[in-house]
Amino acid sequence: MLRIVSILFFLICSLGVDRIEGSAPKGGEADAIVGKANLAAYYAGTDGRARVRMTITDAQGRERVRQFTILRRDINDGGDQEYLLHFSRPADLRGTVFLVNKHVARDDDRWLYLPGLDLVKRIAAGDKRTSFVGSDFFYEDVSGRGVEEDHHELIETSSEYYVVKNTPIDPGTVEFSSWTAWIDKQSYLPRKMEYLDNTGKVYRRIEALEVRNVGAYPTVSKMKVSDLRSGTYTVSEFRKIEYDLNFPADVFSERSLRNPPRQWLRGR
Repeated sequence: MLRIVSILFFLICSLGVDRIEGSAPKGGEADAIVGKANLAAYYAGTDGRARVRMTITDAQGRERVRQFTILRRDINDGGDQEYLLHFSRPADLRGTVFLVNKHVARDDDRWLYLPGLDLVKRIAAGDKRTSFVGSDFFYEDVSGRGVEEDHHELIETSSEYYVVKNTPIDPGTVEFSSWTAWIDKQSYLPRKMEYLDNTGKVYRRIEALEVRNVGAYPTVSKMKVSDLRSGTYTVSEFRKIEYDLNFPADVFSERSLRNPPRQWLRGR
């Protein structure tokens, strides 16, 4: 998948229009569109912070809420990154920390700290497409899927969107047969993604519900992930979004799993 969804789309959902406005891909090539969407969705500013409220709704309409702060730091533009998520709600997740070292050339490194057990758990590459803290997001959605992991095909161009079909190069590592992204032609911000199973049926959908400007950056401030098989869905709302905060490198060290950088999580 593009390194787009996510959450968590933070940053995940953030967009740097100043880098891409007016730069439509020559010949409409799918790889060029995907590359611009990757930059648009994940590399606004040099770093960023957001407060996230995640509401998980089951098939019976019952809700559970998770709240966390997410920090992001770019090692290089369009390349490796670091993410830190610190949970404040609910009580049984308070103090849980998720750390990601995202790599372009190899599998990401992911760790989860569980304070109740005082346990640091390594998230294996094979677990990256499993539920993230009981939500409809996957672990992979936090830092994204490498653009080189899929073959990209431009299947439609409308007045508003580039529609790109993405087929996994190694289908044995994922549960989908392909996924389709609707990418805004002006901003290159992905607005919808649908995942197909082996029968060609859509079973998972990700939508950008709200977009607003944060300084120079149009940013997804509300998004929804739906599991169409189970009837569950998760809505994430992003608040107090900030960019270019100049986080020091040690904020994203393994030491921060047990000793979170509260100064940077709170803001200064």
